[in-house]
Amino acid sequence: MARIRHDGPLIIGGGLAGLAAALEAAPAKAVVVTPDLLLNACSSAWAQGGLAAALSPKDSALLHAKDTEGAGAGLVEPDAARVLTERGRETVEWLAALGAPFDRDETGGFSVSLEAAHSLPRVARVGGDGAGRAILSAVVAAARASSHIEIWEDGRLRGLIQDVNGRVRGALIERAGGRVDEVFAPAVVLATGGIGGLYDVTTNPSALRGEGLALAYGAGAEVLDPEFVQFHPTAIDVGLDPAPLATEALRGEGARLVDGTGAFLLGEDEDADLASRDIVARAVHAARVDGRGAFLDATKAVGEAFPHEFPAVFAACMRAGLDPRVSPVPVAAAAHYHMGGVVADDEGRTTVAGLYAIGECAATGVHGANRLASNSLLEAGAFGRRAGRAAAREVQPPKAELRATRASRDLPSEAMQELRAAMTRYAGVVRDEEGLSTLIAVIDRLMKAHPEAVVLTAARLIAEGALNRRESRGGHFRTDYPDSLPRAGHTRMRRVLARTDDDEAAVIAALAATI
Repeated sequence: MARIRHDGPLIIGGGLAGLAAALEAAPAKAVVVTPDLLLNACSSAWAQGGLAAALSPKDSALLHAKDTEGAGAGLVEPDAARVLTERGRETVEWLAALGAPFDRDETGGFSVSLEAAHSLPRVARVGGDGAGRAILSAVVAAARASSHIEIWEDGRLRGLIQDVNGRVRGALIERAGGRVDEVFAPAVVLATGGIGGLYDVTTNPSALRGEGLALAYGAGAEVLDPEFVQFHPTAIDVGLDPAPLATEALRGEGARLVDGTGAFLLGEDEDADLASRDIVARAVHAARVDGRGAFLDATKAVGEAFPHEFPAVFAACMRAGLDPRVSPVPVAAAAHYHMGGVVADDEGRTTVAGLYAIGECAATGVHGANRLASNSLLEAGAFGRRAGRAAAREVQPPKAELRATRASRDLPSEAMQELRAAMTRYAGVVRDEEGLSTLIAVIDRLMKAHPEAVVLTAARLIAEGALNRRESRGGHFRTDYPDSLPRAGHTRMRRVLARTDDDEAAVIAALAATI
């Protein structure tokens, strides 16, 4: 084990949030740690729809914030939403200046499209459905060209280093060949992505399993609303892991969800399929459970224009032997985005000194119970930049005695398969007490056999939050509690560490939902 001291932000994750933070940290030196080549190990590159921002004359940041609050089912923090939406245009312009080739209209302005739960078209796209990879490619190029950024493309987060006062002082990073290094830094920035890989059916890279969330919780950081998982209603159902995504922009262009008989899943109204994602996902799930099947029919709305209007979806369909120009595409609801996460402000600060969280692993208050479509790239870029500046201002704290830190380990493949199946079955689109209790029992059994597999902690946070929330709201639906409570309340979880050298002296301070 090597001991490395770095005088600048240590950023864990190479997606849009992490790289935005690294770029904005200048002139401070930033180290970016990612387990694979940039573009390969993050959800940002897979985003199809685009980046939401008030870009048209009829739109405004205030309207965007109101739509964000409406989608969030009572749990969006209004101030955070306004901070986010007010930075929409500047974030798009910053990315465009880096080389992101956003679609343009005939006047040279940004072309925008309509997605579900938006009151106006406001999603800036690239090549129809290629926004994520195109945007991130520009950011990656900028990061590689920046002399203040060092990139490790063979590093995995295995633990957070803390002193006896609880301050995060660095991280355990596993490098190629299995060596685990101690890396000390004045600030550690978690940009570790979501939890989609905990589920059997996901649109995310399957390696994203909530390890950053779990390690932050273990370090005493407050976790907010982990039960809220967004399921995308139109993952292409061809048995692939992860599942290819059919962007919501298709429905914005008029594609319709139908069952095997051709009947509309959500009704005949033209905008019925543009309801919030939780509603649409449950309709797709119900049709599949009932044996009717669920399909996305874009044969009339897009038809022959598919290859150039939505090239990524078209290519995915053709690889699977489907031609979306002439036949409906089978779809399923898939784990897509985690609204819950590590509590962080709009500059990424968590409740633990020295620790920042940005992007999908963070809970900044802007998504509530159900993320508004295409707000994720906006949050990653806007708040990632702010966090990079803030983390760069952190200075090395005075020397202090360190807590003992054990490196986390992977869950063996057979146990991981069992966990993913149980999460999909019991903490999926629909949930109930019996199923969630069964899931927790599965997780507890696996924890006894594999105590150093932190993915199990992430799964348990989701399951506990879902069991304790005895209502249905946003992305969380309980068949035994189908209605929302009159007053929306957050779930807050925190593992409080005793001020001793004994990590086992930790106690659970607040596990139940504060509803």
